[in-house]
Amino acid sequence: MRESNRRYVFAKRPEGVPGKDVFELEENAVPDPGERQVLVRTVYLSVDPYMRGRMRDRESYAEPWDVGDPLKAAVIGRVVDSNYERLSEGDYVTGELDWADYTVTDGDDLHPVDPDLAPLSTYLGILGMPGRTAYFGLLEEAPPKPGDTVVVSGAAGAVGSTVCQIASLNGCRVVGFAGSDTKIDYLEEDLGIDAAINYKETENYRDALDTVAPDGVDVYFDNVGGPITDAVFTNLNTDARVAICGQIAHYNDESVPTGPRKLPQILPLRATVSGFIVSDYAPRFQEATQRLGEWVANGDLTYRETVTEGLENAPDAFLGLFEGENIGKQLVKVTDPDE
Repeated sequence: MRESNRRYVFAKRPEGVPGKDVFELEENAVPDPGERQVLVRTVYLSVDPYMRGRMRDRESYAEPWDVGDPLKAAVIGRVVDSNYERLSEGDYVTGELDWADYTVTDGDDLHPVDPDLAPLSTYLGILGMPGRTAYFGLLEEAPPKPGDTVVVSGAAGAVGSTVCQIASLNGCRVVGFAGSDTKIDYLEEDLGIDAAINYKETENYRDALDTVAPDGVDVYFDNVGGPITDAVFTNLNTDARVAICGQIAHYNDESVPTGPRKLPQILPLRATVSGFIVSDYAPRFQEATQRLGEWVANGDLTYRETVTEGLENAPDAFLGLFEGENIGKQLVKVTDPDE
């Protein structure tokens, strides 16, 4: 156990792309748990694009941070001290905790995880929020049918790569957009999708889609927004389904960009466009985790992780999301599970 606790606080609101001055690392004594509280040592810390929205001074589906607040994230940790009857020292748990070595929190806010059933990191990835987002976002918001052409933007990320595989399991032709040749190889060779487009090396997205999806697009799972989405909308088929999961291309915009007007394209196609938040499906999370776990166990789903070592490097891991540096789930490993 460390003699002190490092913790990141939100230092300033960024304008445009965040810099490292947004993050301030402070060091204080390790806190003691109070009544019905638990002291958790961080093992893995998740960084996710939605956190950029919490840096803005306006309401969103995720509560914004105030300057001076500790940064929060989904965490896998180990209980080191407990005043909560349902958790004991040595238990592994997940919850929304600080970007820190240690966090004190109410025991009711933690959920046990079993390292014997799956690697701890997967509870922040394919068996956690990203996996559930892919599961409900595709199967409920834009349900695919066998033979459909499914296009996924941000296809090599934690959510996108899972969507690609679930679509394949449902008998669909799958096309993914990603931003490097390494990611294209991952999608086509490791995941076995039908085609992948390197958007950084492609001048005309519409022409590229016409080549790999000549029969049009039946389902679009959008993690990105921007010019890719503009191009996909021109290729939608009648009764197409679109799930809007993320818009990372716009998260650092200081004003709302003006782009092609999409409603005239949607109207004659009778297409359905759904924005969704995975927390809306909270009562069914166990269903998704069980199904995803079965697919992973029998080899129908695989996953990749990009792991950054050290709490001190968490800001770099977060900022790298906007440069597309990660393949699969981006995690920060703060300490070894048994340390």
